[in-house]
Amino acid sequence: MVSVLSPAEVKLPDGSSTDFANLDIAATAPCLDVVAAAVADLLPWYGSVHRGAGALAQRSTREYEQARETLYEHLGCGPRDTVVFTRNTTDALNLLAHVLPPGTTVVTFDVEHHANLLPWRSPVRIGTPRSPDEAVARLDEALRRLSGPVLVAVTAASNVTGELWPIRRLAEVAHRHGARIAIDAAQLAPHAPVDMTALGADYVALSGHKVYAPFGAGVLAGRADWLDAAPPYLAGGGATAAVSGDFAVRWHDGPARHEAGTPNLVGAVALATACRALAGADLSTEDHLVARLRAGIAALPHVEELRLFDASAPRVGIVSFAVLGRDPEELSTRLGRDHAIGVRTGLFCAHPLTRRLLQEATHRLDPAAEAPGAAIRASLGIGTREEHVDRLLGVLSE
Repeated sequence: MVSVLSPAEVKLPDGSSTDFANLDIAATAPCLDVVAAAVADLLPWYGSVHRGAGALAQRSTREYEQARETLYEHLGCGPRDTVVFTRNTTDALNLLAHVLPPGTTVVTFDVEHHANLLPWRSPVRIGTPRSPDEAVARLDEALRRLSGPVLVAVTAASNVTGELWPIRRLAEVAHRHGARIAIDAAQLAPHAPVDMTALGADYVALSGHKVYAPFGAGVLAGRADWLDAAPPYLAGGGATAAVSGDFAVRWHDGPARHEAGTPNLVGAVALATACRALAGADLSTEDHLVARLRAGIAALPHVEELRLFDASAPRVGIVSFAVLGRDPEELSTRLGRDHAIGVRTGLFCAHPLTRRLLQEATHRLDPAAEAPGAAIRASLGIGTREEHVDRLLGVLSE
């Protein structure tokens, strides 16, 4: 059984103490205890990676490459794939944007997280689908009009609504038209297996801090040919195979080509450890907690859930909502200060989508009301208990 590190108690203004209800896991997940143990075990041996013949350098290099192999297996990579360590999902998708062959058209939806909305040069943005079937149909229609190299870039699970996207079906459409598909798996990876072969993905990007490994590492996994053909993402030591006296450079192929500089050894080991732990974890209680939270919100006349698809669409442990007549920043501050409940307030780095859904949710509550400038998001995961959900619903019901 996996568990997370968390503060034992949080002081409340009245002098009492309670445990912290962390309902902001989608932003940054807490550290797994096995991840903390693995990092503590590594630190006495911390040294240079791929540099040096001493015991520290040898152990560090071995741990780093073993972490890469773990991610390769965990993500279901195939013989033509590689794994490049990055800082996070945003960094991984910007790396992919950097290595696109000239003339590649990127196709994405207009509802993406900024990490998958902004890196692409002049993308084709598909309008908002209101069902998984519509998403598949719209992608098929868009790809019929395109030629040349095409990359489809899409989220696997929305960080605003938690809704799952039909990745396997979208991949089938992309491949039928000769396109590749990249998956933003940042919000799927903490809740379900991410297997590139099973999903039909050509590339997958994810962040360690979303999967209970908060040490600043991420991954871009996928087909190696575009990565090996492109100039390095960063120029510097580690990416160079040789530099001549007249400064002509021969770059490495493989992951080293895009991992210049001293790599984040601790982050890589933490990420690999977390993925191994999640692979064997029982996360079935999450479905019950999400259903309990959504049912509780639906019963409140002044609170409305944000959603893009039908209410019955499958989802992960993320629920965003609007509260009629209350300032969201003031409410989230009160939740934290008076009730030791951590939530996220804002537009969640998906501004166009969140603003649209806020307007729709507010209109369902009161057609004459003005939509608030921000939503509130409660996100669940390892360490969330039924009491935490009930505590939030109790405050919202006041």
